[in-house]
Amino acid sequence: MPKENREVGWKLIDVTVDYQRMGIPNDYWEITDANKGYEVCSTYPRELGVPKAASRTMVLGSSKFRSRGRIPVLSYFYKENNAAICRCSQPLSGFSARCLEDEQLLQAIRQANPGSPFMYVVDTRPKLNAMANRAAGKGYENVDNYDNIRFKFIGIENIHVMRSSLQKLLEVCETRSPSMSDFLTGLESSGWLRHIKAVMDAGVFLAKAVKEERASVLVHCSDGWDRTAQVCSLACLLLDPFYRTLKGFMVLIEKEWIAMGHKFSHRCGHLEGDPKEVSPVFTQFVDCTWQLMQQFPCAFDFNERLLLEIHDHIYSCQFGNFLGTCQKDREDLRIFEKTHSLWPFLQHRKQEFRNPLYKGCSAYKELLPNTLPFSFQFWCGMYNRFDKGMHAKQCVLDHLLGCMSQKLELEDAADELGNKLPLLDGPLTDEISILSKMAAVPTGCSKSPMLNTPQDYENEPPALVANGTVPVEGDRPHRLKSKEGLVNPLDVPDGDSSATTTTDWSVESAVNAGNLQKKH
Repeated sequence: MPKENREVGWKLIDVTVDYQRMGIPNDYWEITDANKGYEVCSTYPRELGVPKAASRTMVLGSSKFRSRGRIPVLSYFYKENNAAICRCSQPLSGFSARCLEDEQLLQAIRQANPGSPFMYVVDTRPKLNAMANRAAGKGYENVDNYDNIRFKFIGIENIHVMRSSLQKLLEVCETRSPSMSDFLTGLESSGWLRHIKAVMDAGVFLAKAVKEERASVLVHCSDGWDRTAQVCSLACLLLDPFYRTLKGFMVLIEKEWIAMGHKFSHRCGHLEGDPKEVSPVFTQFVDCTWQLMQQFPCAFDFNERLLLEIHDHIYSCQFGNFLGTCQKDREDLRIFEKTHSLWPFLQHRKQEFRNPLYKGCSAYKELLPNTLPFSFQFWCGMYNRFDKGMHAKQCVLDHLLGCMSQKLELEDAADELGNKLPLLDGPLTDEISILSKMAAVPTGCSKSPMLNTPQDYENEPPALVANGTVPVEGDRPHRLKSKEGLVNPLDVPDGDSSATTTTDWSVESAVNAGNLQKKH
């Protein structure tokens, strides 16, 4: 691929444009280049969303008080009520340490939403884990030091528990001919769906806090690049229909995972290293997205094949998006010069990833999924993907995509026919060839009886009589008319011959052969 095309591909998804779509900058938030040289945080992007009231002193002071320098920054702005979702890492608070600049920065975030007197601070870890980190000089915010915050633990397990859970799940999936009891017991003992539910619960809590309580939320885990990314991404999916489109989903992954420093190389085991760093964090996010698609099949522009394709290429290393651990790392490795972006590749194949049931952005604004245990399903398409015996012989998605493809072909043919229809009393050209083409369009996926298709004539094309009509069942004429009183040649007769107004037609002399005109 030429160098110019590669550069264009890397510019297809621009996170800054997404902030502009949210309405940033505005009276309360701005995009700052305080991290342009990565002096504030090496695992954050160069440009960050921060409150307008936040000074550089606050930003630098907070970076020294947060693990890995990952200060509170904007993740999503809900412009309906000015509530915001922000993300960061755990504070280095220990049992008693505090930081004035960090407290001032959180106060600025709360004041950026004048419609709420408080803000939530959400720690996605189990409380016991957070307290153990306190003993190591880290921990969580002391509510006595921060004004007008409400603190909440969510309880998502760490990367080691998730790695073990997936391993148990895969062992169950690889069992040959398990009994129903063995399969269900193994699925339950793996705890996988329980963890998926925990992540989903956290995302729902954030969405409700922003939408219903009109409150801003600050989210963190330990370092702010695993559970934090999961929860913020899910909240964005629930709140904003743009992220449920094909391009929006790419933007979401770029913004919350790639740009904000999720360690893909470590979590996916791209390189030889500590095996304890490997964990299916992104796999869980993809699984949660699929769970939402099962509950809201008409709310997503894409189908599960997009999820599987993205998941495949995270491990394939064929594209540069998921190599390295952060933007600085990718710049140092010259990823943008040596590799290609995944997003143009997916955009080029967008028809393959379309959801035939999608109703558009306006049909579903916010989503509120059911998170009761019975609402979560085992994703056979992911974990038993290559076990043919686990899948239906006829794929409903293939059938619907085939129908959509047929519909597009018919619409194109109809447009071509419409363009050849003359003005009133003008000549009709190539009627017979166009009608033959329309009749010969293959159904591809449907065996339902259709009027004037080859199936109706036992693989023989329908004959055309002298007056330009296509004979149908009962020898009832289906006539072509000029613009005045036109009927679509594809319209199906209603079966009531008495209700149809007939118009007599004749064939002109040989001079105007093939032109059908209305008798005067």
